[in-house]
Amino acid sequence: MSRRLSRRQFLGTSAAATAWWVGMSDRSFAQSKSPNEKLNLAIVGVAGKGGDNVNNLVSENMVALCDVDRNNLGKAGERFPNATKFEDYREMFDKMQDKIDAVVVSTADHTHAPPSALAMTLGKHVYCEKPLAHTVREARVLAGLAKKHKLATQMGTQIHAGDNYRRVVEVIQSGAIGPVREVFNWCNKGWSDGRFGTPKPAPAHLNWDLWLGPARQREFCDGIHPANWRRFWEYGSGTFGDMACHVMDLPFWALNLRYPTSAACEGPELHPDGAPAWTKCDFDFPARGDMPALKFHWSDGGAHHDLVKNTKDPSGRSLSEWGLGALFVGDKGMLAADYGRYVLLPQDKFTDFKAPEKTIPASIGHWREWVQACKTGSPTTCNFDYSGALTETVLLGIVAFRAGAKLDWDATALKARNSSKADVFLTKEYRKGFEVAGL
Repeated sequence: MSRRLSRRQFLGTSAAATAWWVGMSDRSFAQSKSPNEKLNLAIVGVAGKGGDNVNNLVSENMVALCDVDRNNLGKAGERFPNATKFEDYREMFDKMQDKIDAVVVSTADHTHAPPSALAMTLGKHVYCEKPLAHTVREARVLAGLAKKHKLATQMGTQIHAGDNYRRVVEVIQSGAIGPVREVFNWCNKGWSDGRFGTPKPAPAHLNWDLWLGPARQREFCDGIHPANWRRFWEYGSGTFGDMACHVMDLPFWALNLRYPTSAACEGPELHPDGAPAWTKCDFDFPARGDMPALKFHWSDGGAHHDLVKNTKDPSGRSLSEWGLGALFVGDKGMLAADYGRYVLLPQDKFTDFKAPEKTIPASIGHWREWVQACKTGSPTTCNFDYSGALTETVLLGIVAFRAGAKLDWDATALKARNSSKADVFLTKEYRKGFEVAGL
């Protein structure tokens, strides 16, 4: 176990914890237990997606539960009466770090990085929901901390463990549609128009100050907690931030993507409070090995690119009616996929198509993969190196929208060469006591 570190000591030394690393992940993770021994888990955020994560980890020991909503915390405590309950994750680590092997973070986006970074600084393995972070710089720092401390990490992109994604990766990498030079990603979901309303007292069961965490101090109002915080820039990043890590994951995997060289994003007029009703974003990626340079697109809210709207699936429906998906455009044809299916287009070109041999083994399960990695040092497929680069790209698109400029992106320096307006959106200010290790 790591040496005990008080919160005061942590905050005083956090600047020394930065690990600026952009290479591929080291698989020699720290091993904490034998394969048959249970992990001692701390859960930060116990309801909603946090509750789902707990349901998939009940094979392990729940030793600490943390939630700023006392109603949620109470219900989880009834289910796991032997777990110690906390409202403040910092207090949890102060008092129980020697009893914790690994941490699951399932909070609002703006509070992903602070507990995840603190946990890794203390040598704890981390599972964190998507998007991995709330800013581009946070994503890079979390990836660096995971590398520095040789920890087992996993971002909650559960569909990555599905069989369909594996088959698509095999088809694309087999060359069935030829070199891929363009990809379109889309989602019809809508998290938009967050607006701060009339201040009012927070519900008695909610520790509003802790819910705000690193965000600026402001009074509670309706329309944020528990279900709509994604609509606000201060706490989420709209549909783009919510869904792109799931949809863009597939082409990132199939095409060995890392960091874009440019990003441009359009949408309705920028509002200071909340995310727009739709966005259309365009990225450029460099060539990778024998894979050519790539045009990469995202759209949400129904405002999709023409090729998505005009391409029909075998039933005659527009791809835009699928709800979400990815369309790979190759020299020999196209492949459209969503979570559970893929089709090769145009159909008449692929009547004799035979799927390539299955080379990617079935997943043992997204959560089990992480648990096994914590115990044995085996790899995870959505580790913070891979998912950090994916998250950076998603968040960079949002930066381009908020900055109102096409960004000439220097991924090594984490800076747009041509737009100082982007700087303010690449990171953020943190309230005292909620800083992120490495920032």
